[in-house]
Amino acid sequence: MAALIKKWSSKDAKKCIITPSDLDNKYSRGVLGVITGSAQYPGAAVLTTSAAAATGIGMIRFYSSSGLAHLVLHSTPSVVVFPGNVSAWIVGSGIDAKKYSSFTTWLRHRHFKSLKIQGVPTVLDAGALHLAGKLDQPTVITPHCGELARLLTSRGVSVTSEAIEGNPKKWIVTAAKTLGVTVLLKGSRTFVAQDDFLIELPIATPWLATAGSGDVLTGILGSLVATHFIEILNDKNRLAEIAATAAYIHAQAAKNASRGGPISAESIIPEISRAITQLLK
Repeated sequence: MAALIKKWSSKDAKKCIITPSDLDNKYSRGVLGVITGSAQYPGAAVLTTSAAAATGIGMIRFYSSSGLAHLVLHSTPSVVVFPGNVSAWIVGSGIDAKKYSSFTTWLRHRHFKSLKIQGVPTVLDAGALHLAGKLDQPTVITPHCGELARLLTSRGVSVTSEAIEGNPKKWIVTAAKTLGVTVLLKGSRTFVAQDDFLIELPIATPWLATAGSGDVLTGILGSLVATHFIEILNDKNRLAEIAATAAYIHAQAAKNASRGGPISAESIIPEISRAITQLLK
């Protein structure tokens, strides 16, 4: 059976934005747990938390070493570095599981129990992609073609990065079914798949091909997942729609930042709020 393809538009994305009411507070607006960054890639911790804060979230809880926490707090002082309940997780950005063999142990003993016990929707990126399909909660992964090829090959589905680039629609649906998760495949054109449901995003500016832009996307996605966690727990298809909306906002913010010229990951973040405002109008 062929996958049902949905081309994502601004009208679709608008339906996935929750505006707070007079009765909301920082807890009801979502609490995002963040395990990102490393000694080799400390900027990922800053980019993910800054992007999540810019997207509109009640609270961010950052779980990591004191050194990374200081960097995060310097850019986003509203971040909380004390453990507690969360509405969603983002895990793995800026962490290389191969080079940091101690990461798995660190995650399992310090935070993995919380990740599994709380059972809230979870975003897996980079160094945490190997957890795909191993968690009970709704899960979305955010690989690029190379990462997806390595992940599928490790699960017995032999495929190259070039093959996925040549036929992303086929392989993202294969990945979603094989791994049992929602897949957001990053690229010049982003795709989201969940079972037989496939979402195609508009082509983004090629200036987005820059270091750290994927970390910004993960932060946006984590924030939206946290604010929609009840809907996601009640309707598994909602996670794919939220992921597509995150990619749409990311692309629009990049377009606003670019104005036809070069951008950096840092320059996208101040445009996130404007991109969301454009959607709501």
